[in-house]
Amino acid sequence: LEISSLDEKDILVLRLDLTDRSSHEAATNSVLKHFGKIDVLVNNGGRSQRSLFVDTNLDVYSAIIELNYLGTISLTKHVLNHMIQRKKGKIVTVSSVMGIMGAPLASGYCASKHALQGFFNSLRTELTDYPEISIINICPGPVQSKIIQNVFTENLAKSIENSGDQSHKMPTDRCVRLTLVSTANDLKEAWISDHPYLAVCYLWQYAPTWAWWLMNRMGKRRIQNFKSGI
Repeated sequence: LEISSLDEKDILVLRLDLTDRSSHEAATNSVLKHFGKIDVLVNNGGRSQRSLFVDTNLDVYSAIIELNYLGTISLTKHVLNHMIQRKKGKIVTVSSVMGIMGAPLASGYCASKHALQGFFNSLRTELTDYPEISIINICPGPVQSKIIQNVFTENLAKSIENSGDQSHKMPTDRCVRLTLVSTANDLKEAWISDHPYLAVCYLWQYAPTWAWWLMNRMGKRRIQNFKSGI
């Protein structure tokens, strides 16, 4: 569908705060009132993290879970009620390769993405009576975005000083295109990444002992660079 063929009535933009869970039902109802149905929910809200666990306040971990995990399943709950009534729909959740592996400086972020993976994989098994409701988990690797500028650090009041170079990351439009292809084909899980990050995913899945060895080597260097401000 070309943008030029869209009318004003075909577009509705609503401000939404994932951490304000009491607003999610009203937001869902506003969309239903405007369009009459919800075909696809894309859960794409969240913040990453860059800090060592030993230096990080626990309220940072609470905030990560509140936003990345609880906010996502809250919105999903209201939209899913509608999809169950229609017996049709797609719920697409942008997880991460960090949802299938661990990495230094991102323990809270990894935990939130592991939580999403576990939740939606479990939810899928509860919807076997609704074969036309698809649960799709998207696991991107490094993608060009503002996620680094907005990461959680060791305390809630501190922002990151150096976001680094992003030229080596996958272009945003390619990640979006592959996400759309995955959604159209009802893939249960899609790893969207360039090598060498994609190769690490396969190692983690099929040769975990080698993955641990490699991650420990890579992680040590990453922590050293982090402490040096690189």
